[in-house]
Amino acid sequence: MQQWIFLSIAILSEVIATSSLKAAEGFSRFWPSLIVLAGYLLAFYFLSLTLKTIPVGIAYAIWSGAGVVLIALAGWLFLGQSLDMPAIIGLLLIVAGVMVINVFSRTISH
Repeated sequence: MQQWIFLSIAILSEVIATSSLKAAEGFSRFWPSLIVLAGYLLAFYFLSLTLKTIPVGIAYAIWSGAGVVLIALAGWLFLGQSLDMPAIIGLLLIVAGVMVINVFSRTISH
């Protein structure tokens, strides 16, 4: 169970860091840049803890898939970015892929 908490923290940290990149304006603004750096440091630290029990390919697939969906949602909710039907379908396919890994893969010890 602990590995899933670590993976969730890694995903959320990466989403916060990536969402802050625009505000950092090429690392020319101090506070947003600090959020980006701290977010990525936390993300990779907690991902490394996750890899003690979850295979790297599976952990990275879940991390990147969930991150893509959450970043797209953050862009839509907070940055006014639009999501057309192909984008929504693609995001749903990513979610479906992550769900298939979690529900059916035997490479993860639940």
